[in-house]
Amino acid sequence: MQKDIYQKITDQIVAELEKGVRPWLQPWKAEHAAGRITRPLRGNGKPYQGINVLMLWSAALEKGYSAPIWMTYKQAAELKAHVRKGEQGSLVVYADKLIRTETDAATGEESAHAIPFMKGYTVFNVEQIEGLPAHYYTQPESNRETVAPLAHAEAFFAATGANIVHGGSRACYVPSTDNIHMPCIDFFRDAASYYATLAHETTHWTKHESRLNREFGRKRFGDEGYAMEELVAELGAAFLSADLALTPDVREDHAAYIGSWIKVLKNDRRAIFTAASHAQKAADYLNGFQVGAEQEADAA
Repeated sequence: MQKDIYQKITDQIVAELEKGVRPWLQPWKAEHAAGRITRPLRGNGKPYQGINVLMLWSAALEKGYSAPIWMTYKQAAELKAHVRKGEQGSLVVYADKLIRTETDAATGEESAHAIPFMKGYTVFNVEQIEGLPAHYYTQPESNRETVAPLAHAEAFFAATGANIVHGGSRACYVPSTDNIHMPCIDFFRDAASYYATLAHETTHWTKHESRLNREFGRKRFGDEGYAMEELVAELGAAFLSADLALTPDVREDHAAYIGSWIKVLKNDRRAIFTAASHAQKAADYLNGFQVGAEQEADAA
């Protein structure tokens, strides 16, 4: 019997975690000829979201692609290009609904019910395709860090209004006081790592009942509810780091969570979809503050 899409993707992510690889780390630099690239892009330039971000980052990491743009076989053909013979595509998914009409045997009345389902299709990285316009293949000129992404990150987190308390050596979100506690930036090996850690804790900050009111039934440190919230924060930080064009090093203190994440994913084939969805909502929520900040700056 063929595995359903939920199980197939969950198995893939569990396999990566068992190898010690986090499949949600952006595998390429942000600079590209098409502009500052954050999420994986469709051929039309529109970014993927949610679980598809993880799946395409994982595929790029596994296969060594440095280009962030993906397209279907048909889209490549429409650009007078072709997928190289023997290339294997990567799976992405989309959610849809099937409308089923039922007739009540007693009254004869008809009613429509929406049945949600997940459907998959195949895309190819542009590095698997020949004959595309040159800008699809252009690589970053250098690996240098610039001040601009750091200034942008500072403005991003300031716009959220989160209360960030600096000091000490531990990063955490404290629900009882609604404060984010962060070590000073000099505590970190580089600025990118500082902002990635702040993104992790700010994702936790979004779970407050006055914001996204996220709750996984956490009872104690290390249980499945705790592991699920940590997974959401890990994915949220990965999404936000990508949006801010940051490529931080992996935090070793998060390695201890891998075992609990594997357990959660093995127990529930839809857990990674749930975590990615909540992480996307958190990222969208935090990005929503930026619109107001930009409008205020324009009006000033």
